[in-house]
Amino acid sequence: MRRRWNWDFEDEQRTPRMPEHASVDTPVDASLISRRARFRRRRGGAALATVGVLVVIVGVLLSSHHGGSIPVPPVPAKGAHADVKRVRSPAESAVAGNEAVKDVLGYTPFVREGGDRGRDIALTFDDGPGPYTPELLSVLEHFHVRATFFAIGEMERYFSASTAREIRDGDVVGDHTETHPEMALLSAREQHNELFEQIVRIELIGGPRPNLFRPPYGSFNATTMRELHALHLLMVLWSVDTDDYLQPGVPAIVQRALAGAHPGAIILMHDAGGDRSQTIAALPTIIRKLRARGFHLVTVPQLLADDPPPRGQPLPPNLSGD
Repeated sequence: MRRRWNWDFEDEQRTPRMPEHASVDTPVDASLISRRARFRRRRGGAALATVGVLVVIVGVLLSSHHGGSIPVPPVPAKGAHADVKRVRSPAESAVAGNEAVKDVLGYTPFVREGGDRGRDIALTFDDGPGPYTPELLSVLEHFHVRATFFAIGEMERYFSASTAREIRDGDVVGDHTETHPEMALLSAREQHNELFEQIVRIELIGGPRPNLFRPPYGSFNATTMRELHALHLLMVLWSVDTDDYLQPGVPAIVQRALAGAHPGAIILMHDAGGDRSQTIAALPTIIRKLRARGFHLVTVPQLLADDPPPRGQPLPPNLSGD
C-alpha cells in the first residue's frame, strides 16, 4: 500500500484548491525582492556598526580596570554545546552554503551524501512545518544544532511561524513542493507550479529563496530534473532513512540513525505528516551519540562547503521513501 501524507491537523474536509499562481511564467516581483535586499543590507550594516561601538566601549572599560583581572570565558563543555565554536554565524553560513550549492550544481544535479574526508553529518526533516515542529526546534536549539528542513508550501498557511523560527536559528529551508505529490506523475507545468509556489511562499515570509529540493516519496523523472535545472535547485536525497514516519518506536529510530552514520551522511527524519513525538524523543540521544563519535552536525549546504561529494555519480532511480 502506498504511504500517504497525513493532513491530520485539519478537522474539515479538504477541497480542491485553485492554484494561486495560474501561469508558470508569473515572475516574482523584482522590485519587492530588490527592496527587501536593500533593507537587509541596511539592517546588517546598522547591526555591524552597533557591534563595533560596543566592542570599543568594552575595550576602554577593560583597559581602565587597573589591577583587576580580565575574566576568561568558560570553555564550552562537551555535549549540548560541543559544536558551538566551529559553527559559522548565520550570515557566514548562508554565503558559504549558497556558494557550495552553486559549485556542486556545476557538476551534478543531485546529492545523497557529502564527501567522506571530514566528520560532518546533516540532519534533515521533511513535511513540515507542523504541530510538532516547535518542540523539535526546541531540542535543536538546546543542543545548538542547525538542520535542514524540507517544507511543504501549503503547510505555511498554518505554521509559517515555525519556518520563520528556523530561519532565525540559522537552519536551512528547502523546497518539498507545494502539496506533496508524486512528481513523476505530474506534467511539466504541474511540476513547475509545485516547485515555484513553494519558493514564493518561503520568500513571502522573509526567507531566502530555496536552492535545495527533496522529492516527496522520492519520486522524480527527467521532467523533474529539467524543472530543477531551470529553477537552480539541487535535489537532495538521503543516505540514511530512519523510517520514523512509521512510528517504529524511539529505540528503533535511534538505532537506524546511528547504524547508518558515516562521514558525509544525510539523515532523513520528519517533523510533520503525522505524530512526530517519537522523533522528538529520539533526537536528543541521536545528537549526543553522534557527537560522542566525533561527528559535527551541520546543514546540507555547510556539509557541501566542508566536504562536497565526488564527481561522476550516476543519477539514482526513484527512491522508495518520503
